Amino acid sequence: MPNTDVIFKIAGLAIIVSVLHAVVKQAGKEEYAWLITLTGVVIVLSMVMGLVADLFQAVKSTFGLP
Repeated sequence: MPNTDVIFKIAGLAIIVSVLHAVVKQAGKEEYAWLITLTGVVIVLSMVMGLVADLFQAVKSTFGLP
């Protein structure tokens, strides 16, 4: 069964990033809005990379690979 906690964390982060992006862009600071979005993407990718590493470890242990 997939870990739904991570899905909710990613969704919550996406909502926060999108609201911050809209507010900062509305204030005329488009460079900062872009940086906020980029930071959100990097955080989500780091979360997903940890899950992919766990997946590979589970596959290795299941099939007895070195």
